[in-house]
Amino acid sequence: MKSRAFLILASIAAVSAAPLTASEGSFKKGPVFTEFGPVAPVEGALTVPSTTAFKVAFDVAAPADAGKLNRTIESAARFINMHVAAGIDEKNIDLAIVVHGGAALDLTTANFYSAKKDGAQNGNIEAIRQLQAHGVKLYLCGQSAAAHGIAKSDLLPGVEISLSAMTAHAVLQQQGYTLNPF
Repeated sequence: MKSRAFLILASIAAVSAAPLTASEGSFKKGPVFTEFGPVAPVEGALTVPSTTAFKVAFDVAAPADAGKLNRTIESAARFINMHVAAGIDEKNIDLAIVVHGGAALDLTTANFYSAKKDGAQNGNIEAIRQLQAHGVKLYLCGQSAAAHGIAKSDLLPGVEISLSAMTAHAVLQQQGYTLNPF
């Protein structure tokens, strides 16, 4: 038991001591989304076969700062950018974003958002449009919509309302999606 713990700690120490090959300056946008979703190449990373198919759901509860792009919504773009750059065919990447809590407003029209956020602009609109153009599905928790007074007509085009975020995740899991842990 002690030797196993030692091996685990030694492995962690070895990985921690290894220099990272990606620096802050090496982050670049693209190849799919060129306005957002920067990624860095990572030398020596685990090889992902080019035939890999991803079905991943992102959970978004924290709202963006007024006028800014929601970090988790941008993470979906980063996921696509980094995997396409690594050789995965974009058609093998199927993403869903489930939004609830305070982040619900990030899925609303410019007028609704502005009225709720003291005149601020919704910094998510263009990114959501581009993500949807690449097949990303967005689901809003119906319970959060009700709590924030959001009607279907207040949502950006293509955003779907689910009974709840929990329901959306359960259904997506049954459809083979894994939950992104971040």
